[in-house]
Amino acid sequence: MNIAVGARAGVVDDVFAGDFLGKDSDIVFDYRQKVTRSFDYLQGDYYIAPLFMDKVVCHIVKNYIAHLLNAKVPLILGIWGGKGQGKSFQTELIFQAMGVEPIIMSAGELESERAGEPGKLIRERYRAASQVVQNKGKMSCLMINDIDAGLGRFGNTQMTVNNQIVVGTLMNLSDNPTRVSIGQDWRESDVTKRIPVIFTGNDFSTIYAPLIRDGRMEKFYWQPTHEDIVNIVNRMYEKDGISRKEVVHVVDTFPNQALDFYGALRSRTYDRSILKWVEDNGGIEDLGKKLLKWRKDEKLPVFTPPKQTLEALLESGYSLLKEQQLIMETKLSKEYMKNIDD
Repeated sequence: MNIAVGARAGVVDDVFAGDFLGKDSDIVFDYRQKVTRSFDYLQGDYYIAPLFMDKVVCHIVKNYIAHLLNAKVPLILGIWGGKGQGKSFQTELIFQAMGVEPIIMSAGELESERAGEPGKLIRERYRAASQVVQNKGKMSCLMINDIDAGLGRFGNTQMTVNNQIVVGTLMNLSDNPTRVSIGQDWRESDVTKRIPVIFTGNDFSTIYAPLIRDGRMEKFYWQPTHEDIVNIVNRMYEKDGISRKEVVHVVDTFPNQALDFYGALRSRTYDRSILKWVEDNGGIEDLGKKLLKWRKDEKLPVFTPPKQTLEALLESGYSLLKEQQLIMETKLSKEYMKNIDD
């Protein structure tokens, strides 16, 4: 039996479909439909920039009441901006706050060795999000992260058939959000619930222009202000006992950095404590056994997190800054391929 479709009449031989479970029984329906994302891992109190929240909430609500509005409502919201500015993370925080159960895709799913497969996958995911609304009574949304990495044209990159099909699929979804086929025969009663779509990316100018035109996609450029960065970082460091004044000092010391830079600062301060923890537990020789034994009902030795101080954060920041500069200044590829022009 083909478990990709289950015992569906017309797909699997009738001898195997039978009448006992009905002509359209699907043995893996629950397994395949569980493509939604839950946010149990988002523990803690996070700050969401008001401007960002207003834009995402407004887009979701507009699409759910589109039939009540005497206006053309774009199906897609494209959130774009610099790398590491919290576009995806803040969107997920908003989903959690609103009780939205989204289906989240990545740009890596927009290509396949089979022609047409990614386009069909998008339609299936869209319909699955519609099923969440109809069967669970929860709001849902289709989100595709870093879409320009999958659909963007950079220099001499090759345009594939799947790129074209994905673009065509997304344009058709925008124009006909309630009539979505995955290959079955059209039925008048087969109306899909309208589901808002959200893209994130860094540079939408690389995407096929008719897809991002007004009417299909509402575009939102996200560049957090100094106040937004301070509020987000302050909430991040609050539990470590770092005061708001110290947070402002850190942000002002390392200006023009993405939000993830300030998260990396905190992570870097853990390095010395982790190395000390390794030494206290017998060094690197028996480290593998200790790290894996906890799965056999044995607890790992206690790890004491470091006390965060302004000095430690600044030290980590200068270290990260040095690594950034080395990458920009030391272009080893030029040494390896000296015959290639810049």
